[in-house]
Amino acid sequence: MGFPGTWMTESGSLIYRVVPKCACSTIGQALFFSDHGRFYDGDIHDAREGIHKWGFDHSRKPIRKAVTARTAPAFTCVRNPYSRVLSSFFDKICGIQRNGGRYRGNMVPLIVQKYGVEVGGDDGKQPFDQIASFRRFLLFARDTIRWRRPMEPDIHWSAMSGHVGTFITNGGRYDRIFHTERFEDGLRDVLTGARLRHQIDPADLPRFNESAGHGPERAHPVEAYFDDLSMHLMHEIYGRDFALFGYDAEEPSRRAPVREIDLDAVHAALGD
Repeated sequence: MGFPGTWMTESGSLIYRVVPKCACSTIGQALFFSDHGRFYDGDIHDAREGIHKWGFDHSRKPIRKAVTARTAPAFTCVRNPYSRVLSSFFDKICGIQRNGGRYRGNMVPLIVQKYGVEVGGDDGKQPFDQIASFRRFLLFARDTIRWRRPMEPDIHWSAMSGHVGTFITNGGRYDRIFHTERFEDGLRDVLTGARLRHQIDPADLPRFNESAGHGPERAHPVEAYFDDLSMHLMHEIYGRDFALFGYDAEEPSRRAPVREIDLDAVHAALGD
């Protein structure tokens, strides 16, 4: 039994299942602050102390014990699939990463060669046809998810239901799943139900967008990037995400969810 992608405060007050590109940097910093009364100095994804992460050997036993015994609120956060996959494209495909290189080494050159994607030149700052390149990237993302070629799917554009579901199938249960589009209210509900060493108001919480500045600015509204074919691909790749998490699959311009999340339905659908 394992809980990959799960973070927990050292005090055991909060359990969080990370979903990439869904405010995970800000949420991780909120967890860190709730224990230490300060934010982590740097990208919370780099923190190797002050917070439990399933990837650390010493963290696995306390995380497993807390999850199975349900001694703390367990939660996660989801995002509109249209804006999430666009964010992944601009950050991970077009952007220069913190190490000064491209994400995942030779992946971007492969996409450029095989799919004709443009990425704004060597520095990611040159003008290019964002709409055409994104649509070609979406074909690549579909191929990785559907057929696992030309490589395994990446966590940043694989379906949210897959991330959320591993926690359930391995024996966990969520007390709360909220939308990034209603971030303050959702996180406030989580924090209100937890025993924290240091209180924090989500309204005062800085937004730790660790991918900001990695890639070019989006030049068009979300809906401009999705024609009939790309919407068909979105339905194929993320159909379960739209259905389970209450987003409108037919209208890319509708960022906000159209209904609340039914926790029982999510557990039933992803608990197989």
